[in-house]
Order: sequence, then structure tokens, then C-alpha cells
Amino acid sequence: MNDDVPLDATYLHGYPPSTIARVQEMAATAELRDWLLARYPESHRHRNERALYAYAVALKNRHLRQAPPLAKVVYDPRLEVLRNALGLHTRAARVHGSRLSARNEIRVAAVFRRAPQAFLDMILVHELAHLKVPDHSRAFYQLCRNMEPDYDRLELDTRIWLASRARLGELY
Repeated sequence: MNDDVPLDATYLHGYPPSTIARVQEMAATAELRDWLLARYPESHRHRNERALYAYAVALKNRHLRQAPPLAKVVYDPRLEVLRNALGLHTRAARVHGSRLSARNEIRVAAVFRRAPQAFLDMILVHELAHLKVPDHSRAFYQLCRNMEPDYDRLELDTRIWLASRARLGELY
């Protein structure tokens, strides 16, 4: 464990300086890890891609019944969480003769294979919201909050968790 390594605030970019300072203070006193473990004691059970796909489809059907179907939901080890790519929604275009069809795919950074359930929910909600709203507008975040009322807190906590893992050398 690298408790003497300072917390990198890269994951917390855009948050108020007071929030960043509090997280860094907690990290310096080793309080951060205990706080995270108390708040999120267990990781989710969706370890393989079949389980992840089934869970994402159930979440989509619960909140976005009219949205287009999902073709694929996978863990992607190539996504770089340092560049804020916690997940990725893509529309893969396919040509079938004279027809063009789009397949919706969601990729989740592989670091979330063993993340707390709440963090996986936040990422899936974010990517599923892109089925309805393509950009990060006010309407997009309202949809995210409608699907997950604690969306804003979970996004911050996810970033704190990532910063803590990076500090402890557990990111990948």
C-alpha cells in the first residue's frame, strides 16, 4: 500500500477546490479508504459480459422502454479512465445490401469489473442515457438523475474511488 503517495486530483477535475482538498486530506490520513469501504463494502456480481449485458438490458427496459435495443455491452480493457472514458456508447453502422442499420454498443472500462454495484449503475445509466440524448446537455443529466436519483453523488464517489485506486497502485 502506498499511503505516503499523494492523491492525484486528475479524476476530480471540475469539482470545487474545497471538495478536492477534503478528499486529499482524507487520503493523507488514510481515512479515505475506510470511508469508501464503509460506504461501498461489496463489489457487484456482473463479472462476465453475458451477465453485464443482461443487467444493462434489464436497466434499459426499466427506464427506457422506447429506446433502441442494445446489441452489445462489454468490459473493454482499452478504455483509458485517465481520459475520463469510464464507459463508451457507440452506434456501429452495418451495411446489409442496400440497407444501413445501426447497432448500439456500450463499453465499460475493465477496471469496473470488480467495482461496487453503485458505480457500475452510474456508468450504465450514463451510457444508456446516450440512447435518448446524444450530448451532455442539461436534458441528458436530467435523464441520468431520473434513472438514478443519486447520480451526481455516485459520479463524484466513483471518481474518488478511481483516484484512491490509482494512489494505491490498484488501477489496472
